[in-house]
Amino acid sequence: MQTRPFGRGGPHVSVIGQGTWYLDRGDRKAAIAALRCGVEAGMTHIDTAEMYGDAELVIADAVANERDKLFLVSKVLPSNASRKGTITACERSLKRLKTDRLDCYLLHWRGTYPLADTVAAFEELKAAGKIRSWGVSNFDADDLDELREVAGDGKIACNQVLYHLQERAIEHAVIPWCEQHGVTVVAYSPFGHNDFPPASSKRGAVLQSIADAHKVSARQVALAFLTRAPSVVAIPKASSAAHAADNAAAGDLKLSAGEIAALDEAFPRGPKPRGLPML
Repeated sequence: MQTRPFGRGGPHVSVIGQGTWYLDRGDRKAAIAALRCGVEAGMTHIDTAEMYGDAELVIADAVANERDKLFLVSKVLPSNASRKGTITACERSLKRLKTDRLDCYLLHWRGTYPLADTVAAFEELKAAGKIRSWGVSNFDADDLDELREVAGDGKIACNQVLYHLQERAIEHAVIPWCEQHGVTVVAYSPFGHNDFPPASSKRGAVLQSIADAHKVSARQVALAFLTRAPSVVAIPKASSAAHAADNAAAGDLKLSAGEIAALDEAFPRGPKPRGLPML
């Protein structure tokens, strides 16, 4: 499993991590098995959020004896992101995860509370040892500019954003901004939202042909393409141990320049949108 720095001067994390959105809505035993399999395969970066129902509780059960191996991330809802509310939300997540610290804590998306209040809470939590770093999710380049003015340079560890083969909007401005400022890009929903291209489609056939050449799955090829830039890591969700193992295998897959060009042509990034796409 390849690893990459998380933020400027931060620890190395697995290039393929584990997302947990909707993890609590399926079979709990299968979800726990998937998480454990993923950790064993090197996917030690686990992402969750207070918005994700009981996902934090499932994670706590799955990795009870593995905490020191993990890079554990959670998120505060914008409606809770006042200075006091952020601290309270973080402490609630720590309790649910049965841990004394988070490796990174994110503002889930921008809300109505001033960024200065949320940042002040993040810095207070960091000083108290309850979080080791902080970042954001669903921030466009102009939002990141404003946040950097508030927080200062080098404070933002990551920006977690929607990124998959059929939604490459972040390549226009967000990825370049993050690369310039030492911010890790975390790709969520890297297989799309129930619309992964089938091999029977024209674009899916290109994807499958590359997969066949490497004797891997199409999803592994998709993950390798998305994480081709050294600033990007991805957090696919897996509902089974087999799916987790398949995701993890993408962490060592490297595509040729020709294969990247073929995927770029098959799945063009398109024009820059007016707003940042998000789920």
